[in-house]
Amino acid sequence: MTENKPGELYIVATPIGNLGDVTLRALEVLKMVDWILAEDTRVIAKLLARYEIKKSLKTFHEHSSVETFDWIKECLREGKSLALVSDAGTPGICDPGGKLVAFVRENLPEAKIIPLPGASTLTTALSVAGISADQFVFLGYPPHKKGRKTFFEKMAEQKIRPIVFYESCHRFSKALASLKENFPASQKIFVGREITKFYEDFFSGTIVEAEEYFVGKKLKGEFVIVVE
Repeated sequence: MTENKPGELYIVATPIGNLGDVTLRALEVLKMVDWILAEDTRVIAKLLARYEIKKSLKTFHEHSSVETFDWIKECLREGKSLALVSDAGTPGICDPGGKLVAFVRENLPEAKIIPLPGASTLTTALSVAGISADQFVFLGYPPHKKGRKTFFEKMAEQKIRPIVFYESCHRFSKALASLKENFPASQKIFVGREITKFYEDFFSGTIVEAEEYFVGKKLKGEFVIVVE
């Protein structure tokens, strides 16, 4: 009796807002795999419904249990194919995708891990920022409370520009205030919000001008901030 050949884990980038941005290859893989691992199954369900894909879903996120990791390992050991998706963009960028990839490499090194490139808020924002991005520093999300002050202080010490970070709508105004405390008044920034969505909005100017621009606006969704 021969053992099953280990399955494949596909790392699938999904749209960051506009469902039309999904790649043809991503759709092919989502149709083909046995299971789709998703941060929030309700989110991926919208994309699957748009393209009439019916597939078994299982939740995988930063709080997933040891049992979930073991279940994934067994599926791959049995030869099943799995697709990992995040709520938006490329798995592994500000989500636990990297943790899963490391787990599979360590516990089932013979399993194939196959990346499918696609949308990323990080690179999409840089593509329209109008700056040279041959080098940049990406810092993810600032801490919510503890360490937040230090986060912005160390950002100002960075030798490489531009600096890119994400922020939620709930803390965006505070982020601008922190930038103003740590950078010169003339420091230019780029802000993208609701990228590829109906209320997509871009701003380029100084930190003070950004505060004025967003006054009175209903702040929704996620923000990408580029310190030029």
